Amino acid sequence: MTLDQLRIFIAVAEREHVTQAAAALNLTQSAVSAAISALEDRHAVRLFDRVGRRIVLTDAGRLFLDEARAVLARSEQAERLLGDLAGLKRGTLRLAASQTVANYWLPPLMQQFHAAHPGFALELATGNTADVARMVHAATVDLGFVEGEIADAALSIRSLPGDDLALVVAPGHPWATGAKDLQSSAWVLREPGSGTRAVFETVLAQHGLSTDDIDIALELPTNEAVRAAVEAGAGASILSMLVVESAIASGRLVRVDIALPPRRFHMLRHKERHLSLAEQRFLELAGA
Repeated sequence: MTLDQLRIFIAVAEREHVTQAAAALNLTQSAVSAAISALEDRHAVRLFDRVGRRIVLTDAGRLFLDEARAVLARSEQAERLLGDLAGLKRGTLRLAASQTVANYWLPPLMQQFHAAHPGFALELATGNTADVARMVHAATVDLGFVEGEIADAALSIRSLPGDDLALVVAPGHPWATGAKDLQSSAWVLREPGSGTRAVFETVLAQHGLSTDDIDIALELPTNEAVRAAVEAGAGASILSMLVVESAIASGRLVRVDIALPPRRFHMLRHKERHLSLAEQRFLELAGA
């Protein structure tokens, strides 16, 4: 059994599709099929059932998937240790971040790290706060950076300097002159699970309200989509100043005076994973 066979098995298991796994691994379909057959034949166990044009994991395949992932994780940890010994001359640092962090706060730090260690590749996956926490928990990334609060006993969490939030409306909105009643406007919101949405729900709770008490006009998956909808007059929203600063400066949005809670960003990593030298250097840049 080889590590390459394990990687191929995991790719097929996660996609339940040989062709898609082959494309993701940049291999031929026949090479992927041969690797799976070799595993099954050598150990006399069926890992997949062929159901029509689909393949699905057998009970044995599902059990083996957890072990295969664990073996690869250990292999990658050993590789990271060797990278440490090589003085960060070569390796990969896998990051995940929620949208505000990924689009506005993290790129300058990634550039600083790359300038200091040009032989190290940086990979960035994005999602909302809940998505990033799941990636870190599953050890598919090394470090996660989020806006929202996370409760997961498997994760180590450090607070980082955050950002300012702003309640914004279009210039023609009644609140642009200052008067406001949170129930008197339509709202444009991020989806549940995002850090920005969590802050908004906290603000509502401080006013004795919930999302059931307000008019949600639109629920959108990105900060940029929310900003564009607010600029178009769809309603009010609470967004990071990193997202709306240029729109406020140009007059496309108006910041409404309201007390908002401070927000810090959070770094996530799995407690059971070795903290590599590359991760330590990146966290130093981030102020963690």
